[in-house]
Amino acid sequence: MNIIFMGTPDFAVDSLNSINKSSHNLCCVVTIPDKKVGRGQKIRKSAVKNHCISNGIKFLQPLHLNDKDFIDELKSFNADIFIVVAFKILPENIWTIPKKGTINIHASILPNLRGAAPINWAIIYGLKKTGLTSFFINNGIDTGDIIIQEEIDINENDTYEIIYQKLKKLSSTFILESIKAIEGGLKPKIQSKIKSEFLKAPKLDKENTRIKWNDTGNNIKNLIKGLSPYPGAWSIIKSNGIRVKIIDSEFIPKLINTNTNGSLLPNKKDCMIQVKNGVINVLKIKIEGKKEQSGRDFVNGYQGKEILFI
Repeated sequence: MNIIFMGTPDFAVDSLNSINKSSHNLCCVVTIPDKKVGRGQKIRKSAVKNHCISNGIKFLQPLHLNDKDFIDELKSFNADIFIVVAFKILPENIWTIPKKGTINIHASILPNLRGAAPINWAIIYGLKKTGLTSFFINNGIDTGDIIIQEEIDINENDTYEIIYQKLKKLSSTFILESIKAIEGGLKPKIQSKIKSEFLKAPKLDKENTRIKWNDTGNNIKNLIKGLSPYPGAWSIIKSNGIRVKIIDSEFIPKLINTNTNGSLLPNKKDCMIQVKNGVINVLKIKIEGKKEQSGRDFVNGYQGKEILFI
């Protein structure tokens, strides 16, 4: 098949590499323009662009997806399919170009976890399984007809980073199986349209990544795992306004104290914080502007002080 690949971050690289090494014809790759970042305004290239440069793959970096010259160039390749992995939302005049349609690889078992952050939310919700879905792009967000799906287990101590890496590795074979299914004339499956049947995976923001200490220990632990190591579940020390991110923790149920939820238990070697139905023992914590440290080292730095996280 003649294929145009569209992607940006590291997550897309394994899929791209797999297609490039296959018998299919990779016409070109589309990725985002370079960005200036930081105080020094250094140029940052996407992970996909770096891979293209290293492997001699032709790539395009349109400033605007609706640019006429860009669209004309896409059409000139006469591609059978476009494959999208972690890229922008495509306008209809682009995803309708290829003969066999445009497919997207989404990091969940659709229709569950439609949205921008499916890996994070699978863990935050405490799900036992997640996976990959390939589907044909349509006018909705992650609502197109399903080609194939593949599940993986989420183990008790799996963090966002662990599941990210598992799915990234899986994508290299999954993408080829998806192409094979299309070549074989597989009839895609229509997604359920009953919204109450599935969980959402909205974009992460300051509000939904903040720890609510009045919540249950399991919910808080899942939030921490689902945001570890990035962007990090966060809280604020009330007395000084310092922001902290909790990177790793364990929940100890039934260890109930009369302290306010969010308070650091006094006279403890470990960093134990009161929650609704027990305590969260903080194993790794990062104070804003400082390096990550153990919960015990954090407690030693605040010895004798009353600490309330809000």
